[in-house]
Amino acid sequence: MPVPAAPDKKANFFQDVYEVVKLIPPGRVSSYGAIAAYLGSKGSARMVGWALIASHAQHGVPAHRVVNRNGLLTGRQHYDAPNAMQEYLEQEGVEVKDGQVVEFKRLFWDPAKELL
Repeated sequence: MPVPAAPDKKANFFQDVYEVVKLIPPGRVSSYGAIAAYLGSKGSARMVGWALIASHAQHGVPAHRVVNRNGLLTGRQHYDAPNAMQEYLEQEGVEVKDGQVVEFKRLFWDPAKELL
């Protein structure tokens, strides 16, 4: 009997990231670290970032709603246009100044609290 292949943990983690990110409401933002912690991988914020870079090929993953722990748009260089991430956020009513979300703490969406 053949042994089944080991599951692709990276692909599964990426899919889990996408499912959480899809739940972030328009006009709110979350962080790479908060999503990693929610998924039980507290030290994997960079992996969340890699998943979101790869998500540009996915439909319906609002990666622009995920910023760093200080509200900085650190993922903006991975968009086709240099200001695209900011423009997407501003279309949803999120104010961005100098590459940082204004009122980040008020707009922060923590999946650990919101998805109880």
